[in-house]
Amino acid sequence: MRYDFVIVGAGIAGLYAALNIPKNKKVLILSKEPLWECNTFYAQGGISTAKGAEDIPVHIEDTLKAGAGLCDKEAVEILSRNSIAVINDLIQRGFQFDCDDTGELLYTKEAAHSTARILHAGGDATGRRMHLFLISSLPHKIVEGAEVTDLLCDDGVCYGVCVRYGGMMENIYADNVILASGGIGSLYEYHTNAKTISADIHGIALEKGIELRDMEFTQFHPTVFIKSKSARKLLLTEALRGEGATVVDENNRRFLFDYDSRGELAPRDIVSRAIFKHKQKGHLVYLSFENFEEEFFRHRFPTIYKNFRELGYMVPAQKVPISPAFHFMMGGIKTDTYSRVAGYLNLYAIGEVACTGVHGANRLASNSLLEGLVFSKRAVEEALGKDRGPLPKKEFKPYRGALVKNGDKELKNLLRKTMWEKVGIIRKRDGLKEALETIEEISRKDVGRFLRLRINSARSVVEAALKRERSVGAHYIED
Repeated sequence: MRYDFVIVGAGIAGLYAALNIPKNKKVLILSKEPLWECNTFYAQGGISTAKGAEDIPVHIEDTLKAGAGLCDKEAVEILSRNSIAVINDLIQRGFQFDCDDTGELLYTKEAAHSTARILHAGGDATGRRMHLFLISSLPHKIVEGAEVTDLLCDDGVCYGVCVRYGGMMENIYADNVILASGGIGSLYEYHTNAKTISADIHGIALEKGIELRDMEFTQFHPTVFIKSKSARKLLLTEALRGEGATVVDENNRRFLFDYDSRGELAPRDIVSRAIFKHKQKGHLVYLSFENFEEEFFRHRFPTIYKNFRELGYMVPAQKVPISPAFHFMMGGIKTDTYSRVAGYLNLYAIGEVACTGVHGANRLASNSLLEGLVFSKRAVEEALGKDRGPLPKKEFKPYRGALVKNGDKELKNLLRKTMWEKVGIIRKRDGLKEALETIEEISRKDVGRFLRLRINSARSVVEAALKRERSVGAHYIED
């Protein structure tokens, strides 16, 4: 069970990293659930990219503005300057973005972008098509149902991972470990994330003394259909508003202009807070599609059209009720611009599990898939370019503790409810302190390992929020 590369996670970051590793390398990709259960598969929006050399500085500026002055400028420049190359690479490999009748790429506009620069595939099925394309292109092995329970670390070296697979616990050793496990969605009662996104790896990182950065910056998507029993709620892509959908109340009034002159195209944090506050005042909030012709809507947003028709909503003629929900983590495991994790020469973090600094306090729409592409490629290039041989062999005992214990489910639900109510869209200092007290109370219980890791991650979010005393970007604190 020794590999050149072990990749934890099978979303866009992990899969594109694997695609850039030569066929002669021994690579293993670990997926916690069946492959389709990941955020990439559910991504409706698209991939942002500079449209050409002249758009690079504009894309950089838009990203920096959305990040509220807290982006790492070097990382943002790397993101934008490499965007055209990774998009061209995908096209050359055979991926098909939506084009017009002449074969030219179609670009759409989303909130806080100063121009249309978002690429889509299959209308609102960009993530699904990208995910399936990457899987079908891979020459490397993928294992489904493999849950990482620990990182095998000693004296600044990560030797591999401990995994529960097929009811057994086993160690997998690798010369390079790439973490691509996603964000923290399942910490919140209402979210848009796949059920696999549960902050386990963040919790393990904290145990190993790995620094987490910007954990207070949690992004809530403003337009989510929440009338479902599952924790994951139906996302209504930003592209809908970019194409002309409007947010209205029960009086059909577009109230967002009361909060920001950009209305529906204001940054996500502003739109989310406006909707949240409007609902607190007793109003109902809807997403209206009245500006769309049915044929255009069905063609441009086929997944949304099909889903709502099956739910009994006659879109686009009928508006649908919405609310914000947790969507994306700007923070994560601190990395450099080659995705290296500080303190470990052979450990990398890419995608949403990582914090490269490109998002700052608030992610610019559709920069997330781009980040996964650009920085996964840089991680692999750095790993392949290292001038050192295989790691010395070192044996670790597999983790033997209980992963889940009786009562964990109830405590997990309490944690999720606490995070939603006290560490959500609008925060108060007293509420954050109450959340921390609840987390510590849960922590003192006899819980399984997976819940323990969630507790670690939740605590880091709350502590970071308490340290950030002033509102900025997605961190909004009233008092």
